[in-house]
Amino acid sequence: MHIVGGQDRATLHGLIIVYPNNGATYPFPKPYAQFPLILGEWWKKNVMDIQGNANKTGGEPILSDAYTINGQPGDIYPCSKQETFKMEVKHGKTYLLRIVNAVMDESLFFAVAKHKLMLPPGLYYMAANAYSSAFGAGFDNTTTPGMLHYQNIASNTSSSPLLPQLPPHNATQASTEFSRRLRSLASKDHPVDVPTTVDTHVFITVSVNLLNCTGAPCTGPFGKRFSASLNNVCFIPPAIDILQAYYLSINGIFQTNFPKDPPKEFDYTANNLPNELLTPEFGTRVLLLNYNASVEMVLQGTNLFRADNPGVWLMHYHLERYQMWGMSAVIVVKNGTTAETALLPPPHDLPSCLH
Repeated sequence: MHIVGGQDRATLHGLIIVYPNNGATYPFPKPYAQFPLILGEWWKKNVMDIQGNANKTGGEPILSDAYTINGQPGDIYPCSKQETFKMEVKHGKTYLLRIVNAVMDESLFFAVAKHKLMLPPGLYYMAANAYSSAFGAGFDNTTTPGMLHYQNIASNTSSSPLLPQLPPHNATQASTEFSRRLRSLASKDHPVDVPTTVDTHVFITVSVNLLNCTGAPCTGPFGKRFSASLNNVCFIPPAIDILQAYYLSINGIFQTNFPKDPPKEFDYTANNLPNELLTPEFGTRVLLLNYNASVEMVLQGTNLFRADNPGVWLMHYHLERYQMWGMSAVIVVKNGTTAETALLPPPHDLPSCLH
């Protein structure tokens, strides 16, 4: 759970835990206890100035100075020697780790030292660092540690805890192998309603673009300014939010012509974007879907979903820099034919932002 837009997300985030219904069980043996682990980051500079400075220069936002586990950078950093997060556990018990990546601009690798083995009692590091495979892109190349400590068992304090072996920062194969293991349960107790027919096809290309700068060169590649797009459309946030404009039928706020296919065909897996596509189009365009449509969306994989939740939904890349550069789009799901399948009215005390 986090705020969307701007650097506020660096600190305005949290965790919502959804437990099984009464009488239901976990799809795995019930754990003895659970620990939330929120992976974040920390800057020496004012975090609220980062986006504005990046917009002025046209380059990348400044990198964080440290990653954190539950708010603590850990004792590998010189600023956090005495405040490393420590997780106290009992030998022989099973624990559920609820891990959330709240980092603004990176995916992370996470591991606990020797966690695949039967652990002898003692003190162990857990750690996280960046997965960053984009060629030439800057990233915070530091590692944040936490500690796993067995209660009521003295550890050997004469030696440092063992750090887990994390993959190299550009280990795409390790990232892919992990992602491929993620599966929905699709069981009798946890059914998954996947559409068997498709009536709406959407194919979206994801691009980082470059814009020419006026006056002095920008700090992006080749003296240009970074931009980003979906189907070569760079999203421009409107002055009035799209949900209000849609519900109140305010004209001129957005267009309903977001392309369902790339405007031009090219080698979508090549290392370089064709020069004619380096500069995107700009607009506040939405993808309009009929209620209950069966939608196939192809990004880097194929996803099927049913448009059965009427309203306005932001689709964006989850690294903040790309959202800042315009790699976003809005999906509007039309109302159904009944009151139960229609967009709810705004609350009576909603402040008016229209004037």
